[in-house]
Amino acid sequence: MDYAMSGSIYTVLVFVCFIGIVWWAYSKKSKASFDEAEKLIFDNEPQQINRESKVDE
Repeated sequence: MDYAMSGSIYTVLVFVCFIGIVWWAYSKKSKASFDEAEKLIFDNEPQQINRESKVDE
């Protein structure tokens, strides 16, 4: 096996891995966990007090 053949096999292998990752990322099974992870950043925010409502009272 020469360098060109091994390079071609490597390219096909990387392309197949890329397609697998894209398939996994856009599968319906992963959507629920991605939606949950999307909202995690907002879990640690402190509750903001609306100062305008206190002024009106």
